[in-house]
Amino acid sequence: MHDRALVAEAGRSGPEVRSDVRVRIEAREHGAIEIELHSRVEPYYGDSIRRQAESVLEELGIRYADVQMEDEGALPFVISARIEAAARRAGLGQGTRVLPDGVTLPPASARDRIRRSRLYVPGSEPKYFINAALHGPDAVILDLEDSVHPGEKDTARLLVRNALRAVDFLDCERMVRINQLPMGLEDLDEIVPESPDLILIPKTETPDHVIAVEKRIAEVKGDYGITRPTWLMPILETALGIENAFFIAKASEKTVAITIGLEDYTADLGVVKTRSGNESLFARQRLVNAAHAAGVQAIDSVFGDLGDLEGLRAWAANSRALGFEGMGCVHPLHIPVIHEAFAPTSVEIDRARKIVAAYDDAQARGLAVVSLGSKMIDLPVVQRALKLMARAQAMGLVY
Repeated sequence: MHDRALVAEAGRSGPEVRSDVRVRIEAREHGAIEIELHSRVEPYYGDSIRRQAESVLEELGIRYADVQMEDEGALPFVISARIEAAARRAGLGQGTRVLPDGVTLPPASARDRIRRSRLYVPGSEPKYFINAALHGPDAVILDLEDSVHPGEKDTARLLVRNALRAVDFLDCERMVRINQLPMGLEDLDEIVPESPDLILIPKTETPDHVIAVEKRIAEVKGDYGITRPTWLMPILETALGIENAFFIAKASEKTVAITIGLEDYTADLGVVKTRSGNESLFARQRLVNAAHAAGVQAIDSVFGDLGDLEGLRAWAANSRALGFEGMGCVHPLHIPVIHEAFAPTSVEIDRARKIVAAYDDAQARGLAVVSLGSKMIDLPVVQRALKLMARAQAMGLVY
């Protein structure tokens, strides 16, 4: 009589794969744990990989199984996630979360922190996780939505959960883009316990979408006793979302920014996304106005042409001129271009400094009128100069 076998696998292997591992689990009714490992780093880490696999299987309550592992240099947090995913797919270890050793959490993210750039990292590609922060973006987005194949949503969720726990993202804000609701609520169950700084909500069309996410986050945090803030950034990607921009921005006190997804928005309009962006100008202006009216940051979409740095430079400069405070990016080469475009220039800083100095002098002398040379300075101009100087200081451009 043959054993009844439950077989499933997760992860990837092959000549073009890096930092990942394919795990195949065949569970049996009796016997032992048998691990067959093929690894690029077998001479150095083979024994430790086997010990880790045995430990993860034990935590999952799996006592009898044949396990095949094709390792392409995966780090421990990836190995753990892939074993757990394969086990879950085989119907084993349900309800058990096997977590890697954690790094020390950075300080909680400030509501009004600088968000010039946010680098998207596919949640199913662990090879990008470790070095993402080294490129210096203001935020790293571990993406569970568009960059993940529909058949890999369950495994990416565990990878992102483990990355939040085990990877040091340095000074970057740790963001996660969940899937479109209702699937995104399942994402929250796994990732919120690992304290991401911010959740991006895709395809947001009504305030109810934001409220549903806020509620689920609060429930999960309550279960785990988490008090650290988790901010929200709805992504508006349809005509309806743009029409509801202000109400979406005001739906939750946890919302710190709203942004736009231009690929989906232009698809919803049935028009082609162009380099000039004329087809989306109304939507972007409306989003900026709604964000400022609601007291949150306005963040622009990504610039999709990876090789056109001059086009990116022009887009980002125009974006800042419209009132955006940052934008997304899908390649590290875009980060310095974006940072330069959204930084006040030396000329702007010098003028703002003079305006602030003239204002302070007028205040000290009890004068109601502020003048700079022969020109009168209205109070809104002073306020704009103060904001610019505060932003320049936050970027480390002035001290």
